[in-house]
Amino acid sequence: MPQVVVQALPSSSTATASMVLGILGVLGGWCLFGIPCVLAVVLGHVGLYETRHGTKSGRGMAVTGLILGYVFVGPTIALTVMVFFGGVIGAATPTPTPSA
Repeated sequence: MPQVVVQALPSSSTATASMVLGILGVLGGWCLFGIPCVLAVVLGHVGLYETRHGTKSGRGMAVTGLILGYVFVGPTIALTVMVFFGGVIGAATPTPTPSA
């Protein structure tokens, strides 16, 4: 009886990296200024391009990285900007001194 050997497609490493960075962005991206979320979005688009023609697997991981990145990149960047500008405005605003 002949044996059928099925070879699995190689996985896209950028799609895997996108998913990992998306998860990292969800867990602690606010602490890292949204950098993992931005990288998840960029690598997710590259991973989608690599898996488009079916030569590599990992399209679901790329989509997961894109979704996690896009969902959390906006609030993370907004929080970072608010904290930064709040600190700058707070430092630049003179505090009134009580007069005796």
